Amino acid sequence: MEQDMENLIPSKGILKNEELKKYIFETTAYPREHEELKKLRAATVLKYGNLSEMEVPVDEGHFLSMLLKMMNAKNTLELGVFTGYSLLTTALALPEDGRITAIDIDKEAYEMGLEFIKNAGVDHKINFIQSDGLQALDKLLSENPKPEFDFAFVDADKPNYVNAHERLMKLVKVGGIIAFDNTLWFGFVAEEEETVPVHMRVNRNALVELNKRLASDPRIEVSQVSIGDGVTLCRRLV
Repeated sequence: MEQDMENLIPSKGILKNEELKKYIFETTAYPREHEELKKLRAATVLKYGNLSEMEVPVDEGHFLSMLLKMMNAKNTLELGVFTGYSLLTTALALPEDGRITAIDIDKEAYEMGLEFIKNAGVDHKINFIQSDGLQALDKLLSENPKPEFDFAFVDADKPNYVNAHERLMKLVKVGGIIAFDNTLWFGFVAEEEETVPVHMRVNRNALVELNKRLASDPRIEVSQVSIGDGVTLCRRLV
């Protein structure tokens, strides 16, 4: 897959010391990575090249897996799937009767990863919905009874993160967690807009606004985790 060199996605992660990043991955991340996750990661790079940077990095996957287990989460939602690295990570972390509602407009990428999800024996936990994210959330909100989720992972359509947050506050239970990925946006949120590559500015501006809103939202407890490309955890209080 060829891409315009000017529009390449930077290497994922805010950790700019490559030797330290290599140490973290080789010491604790890669040795504990599930075999099917490893295969899925390699297949995604082979098919999508630089776009594979959209997947969560391995150390972030371990973090999300442990978080889900500590929460005893059973019913989760994922907004933005791509080839399914974080989806497979979640499915492996949930109990046998756990369920994931996975939403993405791109079914082709999901189906590429489905082979590895099936090989891991966890495809029965997943309900994939091919849809625009906000439309799918609105449909869930209209259901009677309305579904209730323990955890939501948001990794698609950055300009609509703010709108997704308002909907998820009605779908994730009190005490549950909404996790927004890429909230440090390759470190560009801390830089002046004119210094940011043009193709990265729309998302950078949307995430700057999101971070301000989340920091001042009294309905949630917030933790900005500087792993991967930045993950913001929002624990619903009311």
